[in-house]
Amino acid sequence: MRVPALLPALLAAALSSSCDSTPPPALDEARLDGLPELATSVDTARLMATVNAVVASHRADTPMDCARFGVTPPSPSNPLCHLTREKARAYLRNQLAELGLTLTEHVSRDGDLEVVNVVAEKRGTRSPHEVVLVGAHYDALHAGADDNATGVAAVLELARVFSTRSFDRTVRFVGFDLEELGSVGSTRYVADQAQDEHIVVALILDSIGYRSTSPGSQRSVPPLSFPATADFILALANAPASQQLDELWELHQRMDLTRMMTLGAPGNGNGPLTGDLLRSDHAPFWLAGTPALLLNDSADLRSPHSHQRTDTPETLDPAFFSDVVRLSAVSLAYWAGGVR
Repeated sequence: MRVPALLPALLAAALSSSCDSTPPPALDEARLDGLPELATSVDTARLMATVNAVVASHRADTPMDCARFGVTPPSPSNPLCHLTREKARAYLRNQLAELGLTLTEHVSRDGDLEVVNVVAEKRGTRSPHEVVLVGAHYDALHAGADDNATGVAAVLELARVFSTRSFDRTVRFVGFDLEELGSVGSTRYVADQAQDEHIVVALILDSIGYRSTSPGSQRSVPPLSFPATADFILALANAPASQQLDELWELHQRMDLTRMMTLGAPGNGNGPLTGDLLRSDHAPFWLAGTPALLLNDSADLRSPHSHQRTDTPETLDPAFFSDVVRLSAVSLAYWAGGVR
């Protein structure tokens, strides 16, 4: 399901009431070889096992002291008093290391707080300084099954599938720290981005596993208007990523993997009525003018479990979740130049 892009001329005041008559760019057929096979390599059982492992790591962890976030006295009812990350980071790092990818950490400090982004990559064979990035935050409030064990599991599954294949461009897999505190890790990552490389596009995966087929299960935020049934994945893009958004849609049409709704934000997405479009780790990329997309199930606009104790693996839709990861796989591979 597709809706027209937000129009810069309207300063994001409303969705366009008519479709853009310009046809989307044709896909490069040379890059499509091997994409169906790549999609079928994504394993639903493995994805759900990884979600369970990430959730277990959060449950076994000690929450951060929420007094440092201004929550005094600490309150069990405040989700910020249930923020965990260290054991999930260790799990993510260990799993990526087992794949034989080049593994590093992007570390910064804020007083005694260490912010750690976990970075792994598959080096490109022809244009290694051109980077296609896929990322997800690994911190969570409570168990964090949808938000964001699904994103972490997706990044790990994509890394596994991509690790045995070659691509023209470098494919980078990033676990971002402290998204729940305002995209801290991704903001610092973008600020420290190497000047001698070019991020072609960043794909951020955040809360991609909750679906409902019940009428009225989807809410909207004005001026946006979503379908009433929460059975689609939402793809958001800034203006520099408009071509990639069109390509994502065309790949979605070709592969027929899942229902999708797309939204294009004007400019860097930072308009007076578009603040709700900046609620994840794609925001720092948007604000820096880097092409970036977010895949998201709309979180609290559909899920009653968002940031609650009930955000557990049992509430997820494994088929929907795995199809979103398959769509991510073929899109990333296409942007990286196709499977070689």
